[in-house]
Amino acid sequence: MGKKILKIVGVLFLLILIVLIAAPFFLEAKIGDIIKNNVNNNVNATLDFSEANLSLVKSFPNAEVGFKDVVLINKAPFEGDTLFKANNLDLTMGIMQLFKSTGDAIAINDINLDGALVNIVVDKELNANYDIALASEAATTVEEPSTTDGFSFDLQSYKITDSRIYYTDNSTGIAFKLDDFEHKGTGDLSLATSELDTHTNALISLEMDSVNYLNKNKIKLDALIGIDLNENKYSFLKNEALINQLPLVFDGFVKLNETSQEVDLTFKTPSSDFKNFLGVIPEAYSKNIEDVTTTGNFAVNGNFNGVVDETHIPKFHIELNSDNASFKYPDLPKAVKNVFLDVQIDNETGIVEDTYVNVNKASFMIDEDKFNLTSNITELMGNTKVKAHMDGNMNLANISKAYPVPAEYNLKGMLKADISTAFDMASVEKEQYEKTSTTGDLSLTDFEYNSDELANPVVFKSARLTFNPKTVTLNSLNGTTGTTDFDATGTINNLLGFMFNDEKVEGNFNLKSNSFALNDFMVAETETPSTTGENETTGENTEEKIKIPSFLDATINADAKKVIYDDIVLSDVTGVLKIKDETATLSNMSAGMFGGKIGFNGQVSTKTDTPTFNMKLDLNQLGIQETFASVDLFKAVAPIAQMLNGKLTSDISLSGNLTDDLMPNLLSLSGDLFADIMTEEVNTESAPVLNTLVSKLNFIDVDQLNLKDIKTSLSFKDGIVAVKPFTLNYKDIAINVDGSHSFDQKLNYKASLQVPAKYLGSDITKLISKIDDASLTDLTIPVVANIGGVYSSPTVTTDLTSGVKELTSKLVEIEKQKLINKGTDKAKDLIGGLITGNKAAQDSVSNETSTTNTSAKDILGGILGTKKDTVTSATSTKTDSTPANTQKEAVKEKAKDILGGLFGNKKKDSTN
Repeated sequence: MGKKILKIVGVLFLLILIVLIAAPFFLEAKIGDIIKNNVNNNVNATLDFSEANLSLVKSFPNAEVGFKDVVLINKAPFEGDTLFKANNLDLTMGIMQLFKSTGDAIAINDINLDGALVNIVVDKELNANYDIALASEAATTVEEPSTTDGFSFDLQSYKITDSRIYYTDNSTGIAFKLDDFEHKGTGDLSLATSELDTHTNALISLEMDSVNYLNKNKIKLDALIGIDLNENKYSFLKNEALINQLPLVFDGFVKLNETSQEVDLTFKTPSSDFKNFLGVIPEAYSKNIEDVTTTGNFAVNGNFNGVVDETHIPKFHIELNSDNASFKYPDLPKAVKNVFLDVQIDNETGIVEDTYVNVNKASFMIDEDKFNLTSNITELMGNTKVKAHMDGNMNLANISKAYPVPAEYNLKGMLKADISTAFDMASVEKEQYEKTSTTGDLSLTDFEYNSDELANPVVFKSARLTFNPKTVTLNSLNGTTGTTDFDATGTINNLLGFMFNDEKVEGNFNLKSNSFALNDFMVAETETPSTTGENETTGENTEEKIKIPSFLDATINADAKKVIYDDIVLSDVTGVLKIKDETATLSNMSAGMFGGKIGFNGQVSTKTDTPTFNMKLDLNQLGIQETFASVDLFKAVAPIAQMLNGKLTSDISLSGNLTDDLMPNLLSLSGDLFADIMTEEVNTESAPVLNTLVSKLNFIDVDQLNLKDIKTSLSFKDGIVAVKPFTLNYKDIAINVDGSHSFDQKLNYKASLQVPAKYLGSDITKLISKIDDASLTDLTIPVVANIGGVYSSPTVTTDLTSGVKELTSKLVEIEKQKLINKGTDKAKDLIGGLITGNKAAQDSVSNETSTTNTSAKDILGGILGTKKDTVTSATSTKTDSTPANTQKEAVKEKAKDILGGLFGNKKKDSTN
């Protein structure tokens, strides 16, 4: 019998083991659907996850379900927003919970949550994205949690790691964040009354109405919480918190009612040591306070009591007190002494707007330097009203000798202040500064300031301000940054708006400078490394940019002796500079440059990633050589001008993009230019285009080319410069030039000119003289030179050779007609055809003198090397002794002499 029982037990044990091993393979396929159905059927949101894993062994005798990439997405009115997500969510439950029907409640015993985000949002209409419970068909009193569809929590423990909890209330302007949230709790929550032991670490941030009160301050809370589920009451039984390094102990309770919460909490510092005050300051700034020597006291105590509902917060009273305290860091030479602090923060009505702060006294001394502040702030959460007075005389360098100020602040200078102010935030926000009042004086000497928007620290030699009820008078502000010096006076119209309402500095200023270098305002910007492979990132790309300060909305009357812009030096710069929205508008600006004057009006903007500009320039008597040697724009627009020595006067309209150092990006430019060039001399070594052109037109002496008064207009866009026709003069020849070139100096030009016959060689002039006809005195031929290639290696082609050949042929015809006594009328007809290209006139002559033409053809054929058969045929009927033959031979010989001279084949005279 005993053996049978053992066999039965063994078989049952084996069956249980097989079920524990095999069940996950059968249940995992359905576990995801079970969980999703239980959640999605009970909430107005959608739960999803990428993976669900079931283990019956890991937490035996319980089952453990693990989910990866869990996400809970809102439905309307927060359609598509993420309410919750987590990298991992592990739930522990009894094994039998897995075998319940889809609609039955599943009892959860333990929860482990990792890499989670809880993102709670309340919109301006007071809708909350966490209100996702589906409305019940009928209200019922729930006695047993196990009878409810969905989940029931019989929790014994839970743990949250590496998570975030964000709360944003757009109706009140409150943003609360817990980062690096680590929390765990143990206790039996299945009981009606229990105790939950919790431990919490996090970084806390709090912002209200765009004012940051806490920024990732460290908090630690160890709390034993008494839970009464019958009354929904949570009592703080034994609790200690650390805010930064300030310890607080507290007790009391929070009771959750159907439409409100009751709060009754008290808290205080466990001791009155002045180190408590240093503990309020974030650890990054206060450093290690354990070794700090202190005297005097610092205490914090307060309470919260009242109801929390849609219109009320708890009433509260908080006190911060210190009486004649001091502290000294062991590694710093000076101590802070005579520390007095008397501050109350109160709300006596439970109405959030009725919160007020009284700083009855806040003062301290370092050596003989002192600082005092009193203030009264009312309606802290509504239309905040401020009354305050500050006075002090402080060597700022002593602060870093007594307190561990971060090295990057590098405090220096003497501060003197005696200022009173009274204002309300509604007037500031509406820019109604006439309803505010700030009076007093502030001065700084040898103060140094640095900022991410500045390339170099700014050293203020002296700064003195007078605070008037509505404005601030800048009596003086002089100093240096890099190689730049400045001396400014003026008026600031909205100092309160700049300080409290995120406005730009508005004002009018007069700025003087002996030397102003734009490179001193270059800003180094670091780009985020980009991923180039699975585990590989590129290094940081750091580039410097000139940025127009974003915090300025000011008009500046400028007067600078010298302005350095890249390698260009401007002298005696005057004009009006309007800065707003990272855009500088220049009006009536003038400066000396390259021996002349330049005026400019327009805009420069660094608001976008690519700076832009739109400018009109008025250049007057600038040195051509200096201008074209230093300014890339002019090199690209008119490269040929580099050969000229003289003065340039020009009007230019242009716009386009700028590089990071505010130099024009040539390929982005478009505009128009009119230039008046007065040349003193020509440097032909720098004129490859001109030299190549002259080599093709060898009758021109480049030294006698008149370039003393050139006027031209051109336009440019997309890297192409189009030059409107202009004229160069060489003696009595007008050379008309037009065409275009690209910014990379590829040429496409045409030069057209009418060349007088006298420039075509002595043989042509002799032939014209022999013809002795007045009509030929002003004879010219048209010549076109096409210029291509690039500026440094141009190509020039002309039709000069063909023109000369045509002219010679027709001059020979005229001379022939005269020799055969056919009269000057026919010669004039030929001349007309020569000059006007009138072919009809030539045809008329040919028809009337066909026999003569035949003879002329024979002659020209012999001269130009054409077939001699024609000549033989034309003369075979007559003997050499005939007068006509003799005359033809004479003409022929004469024509040979003329053409030979023209084309370099003139026979040597053997008879002479």
